[in-house]
Amino acid sequence: MENYQDQNQTQNYQNSNFNNGNGNFMTTNLPNGTAVLILGIVSIIGCCCYGIVGVICGIIGLVLAKKDMALYKQNPSAYNNFSNLNTGRILCIIGLVLSVITLISNIVVIAMYGFDGVQEMQQQWIEQMQNQQ
Repeated sequence: MENYQDQNQTQNYQNSNFNNGNGNFMTTNLPNGTAVLILGIVSIIGCCCYGIVGVICGIIGLVLAKKDMALYKQNPSAYNNFSNLNTGRILCIIGLVLSVITLISNIVVIAMYGFDGVQEMQQQWIEQMQNQQ
């Protein structure tokens, strides 16, 4: 029972981290650190889906990362998963760049050949793959 604070003492709070009784504040994870990391990975994989999924996930991930970076800069000692946030932010940037390149190249191909031409090229490619097997 010596680990519990006296009920008559006021509790000290700092960014919703409570005092553990030794004067040290306990660290917590950044609220969106893991989500940014997952969105960064999905944005890189999403560039294969014509670039649209990657752009959406990359933008959402960067917005969440910006909010958490501001939170981390207010009190760096209160959070312990900044490396996940930073890695996720870098992955979001890479995924966003790849997705934008893919999206632009798809727009150019569709503008040059039209939807019917792209579908015809895809059908020919599928037939060639089936004939090779």
